[in-house]
Amino acid sequence: MSENELAQIVFSEGMQLHRELGPGLLESIYEECLYRDLKAIGLSVSRQQKIPLIYKGEKLGTAFRADLIINDKLLIELKTVSTILDVHKAQTLSYLKLSNIKLGLLINFNSALFKNGVRRIINGSLYED
Repeated sequence: MSENELAQIVFSEGMQLHRELGPGLLESIYEECLYRDLKAIGLSVSRQQKIPLIYKGEKLGTAFRADLIINDKLLIELKTVSTILDVHKAQTLSYLKLSNIKLGLLINFNSALFKNGVRRIINGSLYED
């Protein structure tokens, strides 16, 4: 399954989750629910996976923990903020670089309309897709 196909599935599952729970809850709640929903449909999902920091060829420890990684191809960064800021996009791009994953979804569940809270971030690109 391609990154784009996985992104479509995650978008659809996220939208269903948002319809059911609505905005305003803690990020950890959406993470747990989305994790369970994606596992239930048969996807390989890792949660809070440690991503190492490799600097100049040397492993220096854990750089960050990925909220969700789907089929080792798609990184999901979840937020519950009033507005997605440029720093959130930059953070997701850095996570993609460090994890060597091509595509990420930055999902803000604190948006009135789910689709307005989702950004596609492409590794190697300064701009979102």
